[in-house]
Amino acid sequence: MIDTRARFEALRTADSADPTDLDQLWADLDTTTVPEVLGSWRGGDFATGHVASQVLTKVRWHGKRFDGPLAAVPLLCRDDQDELYSNKEAGGGGEASLWPVEFRGEVTATMVYDRMPVFDHFKKVDDDTLMGIMNGKLSDAFGIDDLYYFWLEREA
Repeated sequence: MIDTRARFEALRTADSADPTDLDQLWADLDTTTVPEVLGSWRGGDFATGHVASQVLTKVRWHGKRFDGPLAAVPLLCRDDQDELYSNKEAGGGGEASLWPVEFRGEVTATMVYDRMPVFDHFKKVDDDTLMGIMNGKLSDAFGIDDLYYFWLEREA
């Protein structure tokens, strides 16, 4: 059997990733805690064809930053000078906080958006890599009904 890290890498680099395979990987990963996810993270997504991927590319999404449980930056983007900033406009007008939340029968660190009915749940691939699933009322926020699968890598 292929280990979870190898499965993660195969799905992350695939030209197309099936949500069923991503859900199976998610089920095999360990949960994480709020203190474990604090820090700055570079992000990307799995090639599922999700509309959020196009939106994040357009706003030049770099990743996320978690300064504390009540200080999370969900959309850390690059401006025209290639500087990082919190894109509050694309994030529904706010930032976020971190909470332990039950998702699919497990409690794991979850980012709760301030002004959108959306949650980003995290599980760890390893100490420096997270897999995320965005859910909530995505149809309200993005006009879509399916989950968005993404990943984060800790920045030095």
